[in-house]
Amino acid sequence: MREQYMEAVLAVAGLIPPSKVLSYGDIAALLESGGPRQGGAVMSAQGSAVPWWRVIRANGAAPLCHEGQALTHYRAERTPLRGDTSARTPSGKAVPWGVEMKAARWNPSESDFDRIDAIASRLQSADSAPREDLEDMDDGGSRPRATMSDPRGGLES
Repeated sequence: MREQYMEAVLAVAGLIPPSKVLSYGDIAALLESGGPRQGGAVMSAQGSAVPWWRVIRANGAAPLCHEGQALTHYRAERTPLRGDTSARTPSGKAVPWGVEMKAARWNPSESDFDRIDAIASRLQSADSAPREDLEDMDDGGSRPRATMSDPRGGLES
């Protein structure tokens, strides 16, 4: 994975305030690059440098295999949760709780969007720089624009 893309994903993840979350797809949409799987790969490989628990699946599920650690952070930050957070879940089983996306999804302010736009602009500049390795890609290095997943009821702060 390109270093510029990893840096951009981590920079956006670092902007998410306490008690708020974004999905992997939301970050891709904000950057207008990549997709949920690419964002997940970045967070899996390099996410420990940022508040990783604030980047989750679109259904509100905590990062896989880190649910217990994430729950500790969510409780400390008072992140809105749904389901039974007190239930013990056997290893390898789905947890009976999640983040309440409608209430917890981060809706960036104008100044936050300015910072995100600057990050995306640096990434786009890196993408538009001539690179020999793009010729080896099936799609010539182009990526379709991503869109943020639409939570039921729309975005709320």
